[in-house]
Amino acid sequence: MRQSIFTFFAASLCVTTLYGQTPASGKITYEGMRQIDRSQMRMVINGQEVRPGSPGAPDAPEGMPDVISFTQKLVFAGTMAKEERDRPQNMMMRRTMGDGPSDGSGGNREGRPRTMRMTPPFEQQTYLDLANRQRIDVLMVKKDTVVTDTYRSEKPMPAATDWTTADKTKKIAGYTCRKAMATRRKETYTIWYTTDLPFTYSPVADLTPPKGVVLQIESDTESYKATGVSMEAIAEASVQPPKGAKTVSSEEMEEIRRKGMADFRQRMMQNMPMRSQN
Repeated sequence: MRQSIFTFFAASLCVTTLYGQTPASGKITYEGMRQIDRSQMRMVINGQEVRPGSPGAPDAPEGMPDVISFTQKLVFAGTMAKEERDRPQNMMMRRTMGDGPSDGSGGNREGRPRTMRMTPPFEQQTYLDLANRQRIDVLMVKKDTVVTDTYRSEKPMPAATDWTTADKTKKIAGYTCRKAMATRRKETYTIWYTTDLPFTYSPVADLTPPKGVVLQIESDTESYKATGVSMEAIAEASVQPPKGAKTVSSEEMEEIRRKGMADFRQRMMQNMPMRSQN
């Protein structure tokens, strides 16, 4: 009888240990820096989208920095994760206003161009299915501050191009990392990654390793470095994509974004006051 009770207790303990374990969860914080590619900038002037420096377009706004700094986090729990960014996603509109002083001929001089920052009418979030190596992009379309539609698209984590490893290691955020090189958009990147974490991830999707978590990336135009890896309790619900989102292809999602921005720019132009030049 005692033996039976002992066996039952031991079996129960094993089941509790096996199924009651808390999956790995925590946060990785990256500090990033990126050089601004002015050729990819867009400005809206009197309703027309142009690139700074192109014929008939002004240069980029005075005082704009050449490099931007930002923070990016990966929040993970079990087999799911979510990226969080502090990068502003504003656009700039520029419109010449006829509010200058009189030129003495009965009219007004052309006023100074006015620059307006605006927030896109949607919010985009990226979730990751770490077990199946899938990226899940979620686009929430807003009217004012109310979410009107939610879309999701899925695609595999991309594989880095020309991935090669080197026999060099160093410690980053307390983890031993191995050096690698890879190519992205014809640019060479130096990458440091660790296999001491139980999943695969890179803060730059195109530089995802075959296995491991990237903690540092360096190139001539951008960089990422993990400043901390904290293992802490994270609610699994907080890294799950919202339910009820309509599944669309990546191409369809991009078209929704493009159309939303075009409509939003038009509304901004209609609401922007103009002063008479008479």
